[in-house]
Amino acid sequence: MATTRRPVPGSPGDPVAAALRATTSALSGVDPSRPSEALPLMRAAQEHLTRAIDEAMAAVLLSEGGTIRTAGQLAGLSENAVGPRLARTTQLAAYGSESGRVTAAGVERARYDLEEGRHRDASALGEAPRPLRFRARRPT
Repeated sequence: MATTRRPVPGSPGDPVAAALRATTSALSGVDPSRPSEALPLMRAAQEHLTRAIDEAMAAVLLSEGGTIRTAGQLAGLSENAVGPRLARTTQLAAYGSESGRVTAAGVERARYDLEEGRHRDASALGEAPRPLRFRARRPT
């Protein structure tokens, strides 16, 4: 089991800061007068910003003791949308359920492990989390 110390917010190892730097980098190459070249860069920036939001929600839960509901409200998401997004973060991916969600029980376990110095990061999974995909509830 891999253990990790949480990075200092804003430090080079902080996943939120890294995602924001990648967002800024992608946007710096955008030339609005060339939309066909700008779109792939804007899409990359959107993906990096989504990752920053997800990592920030995880930080709210672990660093500030917030709830899944509070993190979702701060990010403008419903409570049900937060669990799968947390399961893609470096800080909480190892605490996700088999259904691909982080629940309140997973957050509590992560907090306990963090206090005990046994926190597992995403490297404990051995693979990168898959991106979220839309699935229709019923066929049209």
